[in-house]
Amino acid sequence: MELFDVYPLYDVTPVSAKGIEVIDDKGQKYLDFYGGHAVISIGHTHPHYVKRLKEQLDNIGFYSNSIQNPLQQELADKLGQQSGCKNYKLFLCNSGAEANENALKLASFHTKKSKVIAFKNGFHGRTSAAVAATDNPSINAPLNKQQEVTFLTFNDFDALEKAINQGDYCAVILETIQGVGGLDEPTTPFLQFVAEKCKQNGVVLIADEVQCGFGRSGKFFAFQHHKIQPDIISIAKGMGNGFPVGGVLIHESFKASYGLLGTTFGGNHLACAAVLAVLEVMEQENLTQNAAELGVYFLEKAKEIPAVKNIKGRGLMLGLEFDFEVASLRKNMINNQKVFTGGAKDKHVLRFLPALNITKNQMDQFFDALKAELS
Repeated sequence: MELFDVYPLYDVTPVSAKGIEVIDDKGQKYLDFYGGHAVISIGHTHPHYVKRLKEQLDNIGFYSNSIQNPLQQELADKLGQQSGCKNYKLFLCNSGAEANENALKLASFHTKKSKVIAFKNGFHGRTSAAVAATDNPSINAPLNKQQEVTFLTFNDFDALEKAINQGDYCAVILETIQGVGGLDEPTTPFLQFVAEKCKQNGVVLIADEVQCGFGRSGKFFAFQHHKIQPDIISIAKGMGNGFPVGGVLIHESFKASYGLLGTTFGGNHLACAAVLAVLEVMEQENLTQNAAELGVYFLEKAKEIPAVKNIKGRGLMLGLEFDFEVASLRKNMINNQKVFTGGAKDKHVLRFLPALNITKNQMDQFFDALKAELS
């Protein structure tokens, strides 16, 4: 049997990794400043993370969500305390796409409406709100044909007000910092306007924190930079440090009922152990603060490079914009400099999404490699 070939792959086969260092099957060392789309939040094979998962495997390993699992409540308590979102309830699933599908489903159930407002260049997994993130709509075709989506532009107050005042929308979904789209952000006044209009019109505000959450922006959630309170928050990627896990934080004003949402593997013992390990390391190593501080350092270093035309993002969710398409640069960074970086829908943006515990010295290595390649 052959694999169904839908991803272009670089000729690198990792066999071991630690921190941001990755070793391939030829013994070549690479520095990982991309972390699989921000999935690696506390570094590859962090010792506390490995210990937590091994202990869980030695105990019960994995079981589905049809029985009592005390780790789920332990996780909910720790997540509420660390994120500052104690007035939310947690539903665990398996991925960011599943988290966003459940968020949209819940908004539709809650409002008895189906239309959704999303934003151009946003990406919400393989869901009904994903199609704006690619020039090829077939790649991210809606899973839910019943959910009509209106795509607006960030910071267009008039278009947002005109759409939402029609009264037939169940939700507004947005990334506070866009990932795949290229790290664009709405302004604080616009986000606060969106939150206000949602409240006035009984529309559910969904913050997609799948990529920009869990400390990556320099705050636990990126929306917290703007002093708004979403109704629903979707999470995944860095929350499991590579283990497949996602979740939905649902404001306490929503009423739960049996059968409202469902999942087979969501919230299993191993997934909970992985997320608890991530939260424990984030707390012990003060990683959200480290992301904030190194984000400032990144800006200082990037300004020294004349070829960089714009610096985008916050914390350790960052992009460098050039006046040329970066596909060749990204490829050469891997082949020549042995450094992983990321691309975006905006083909001029090189993305930087390392583990949250990288150091200034490691960031210096990135810029040394970038300068060498640009020269």
